[in-house]
Amino acid sequence: MRVSVPAKIANALAAIFSMYHLLLGVTSLGTVTAIAPVIACMILYAAATAAALLARGAVVPIWASCFALATVCVMPIVITPQLPNGAANAGYATWYVAAIGTLMVILTVRGRIVFGWVGVGFLAVQTVLVLGPGALASTGVIGDLTWVLVSTMFSNSVNTATRATRDFVRAEQETADWQAAQDAHVYERQFRLQQTTRMALPMLERVIASCGNLTEAERAECLHLEGAIRDEIRGRSLLSDDVRHEVMVLRRQGASVQLLDEGGLDDLDTVERDRVHSELADALRRAAGSDSVIVRTVAEGTETAVTVVGLRLDTQASEFTALGMDSGDDDEEDDSVVLWVQIERSGSPVA
Repeated sequence: MRVSVPAKIANALAAIFSMYHLLLGVTSLGTVTAIAPVIACMILYAAATAAALLARGAVVPIWASCFALATVCVMPIVITPQLPNGAANAGYATWYVAAIGTLMVILTVRGRIVFGWVGVGFLAVQTVLVLGPGALASTGVIGDLTWVLVSTMFSNSVNTATRATRDFVRAEQETADWQAAQDAHVYERQFRLQQTTRMALPMLERVIASCGNLTEAERAECLHLEGAIRDEIRGRSLLSDDVRHEVMVLRRQGASVQLLDEGGLDDLDTVERDRVHSELADALRRAAGSDSVIVRTVAEGTETAVTVVGLRLDTQASEFTALGMDSGDDDEEDDSVVLWVQIERSGSPVA
């Protein structure tokens, strides 16, 4: 965000002041000793002012600044010898002094403070050397120095306000991001708590009602519920209502089910994720009869989204195989893996 006066208004005011100086110069042509050099300076000044005002961007381009500074150096050198005797009585013939001040103020306000001070400094030195120290007040050089000083202070104030505003905007954005993250965490905690309560509350009520005297079937169901709660933590992106149902069916059949979410589904949109969940639920139904089922997401950047492995018999060796490690017994490897399904990020599963 930039704090500034509207550019059109500022440019219009600067153009009016510049035209006023040129008008004063035209009315004073009858008092100078040579008209042609003064008119040439008027044209040069008009071109430099137009370049400074019409240049795009918040800061005047370096070529326009150099052109304006060169004009400031040429004008007093050319016009001063054409002044009538006694600069104090020259009247509007010293229009170039105010014109130089206006041009340097334009440069200062538009980010070229050094150029502005060099310009008025050169004018002050040239006036003292050619017309004497007394001409600083009579020709208006002191006024130029005051204008540039005020414009410098204004420019610095605007820059400070701009930086402060930018810092406030950045802080506001960071605060909004932090608040959004906190809201997301709160929502996630509440969702997980509600999910856990929905699954575990009936059994907890049964535990209280029986004072902890549960049957073997109820104790087994508690273990199944504990596994389902772990799934909500370790396999969050793999879960849907159908997947939860099929996982519980497998566990009640005596199978060990592991859901390992490694963030491989984070890049999928809602439609693709629903498809993956549907194919995963179907794969779990096909895994009936396995002693152990391992479901794992695959890292982003691959064609496969999820792998499902159903294991039987030598479960420990089979888990080594499913996780890509060598169990040390290649002869029994094929007998232990009864289901291998790869769910693609797009398309149909490969079994």
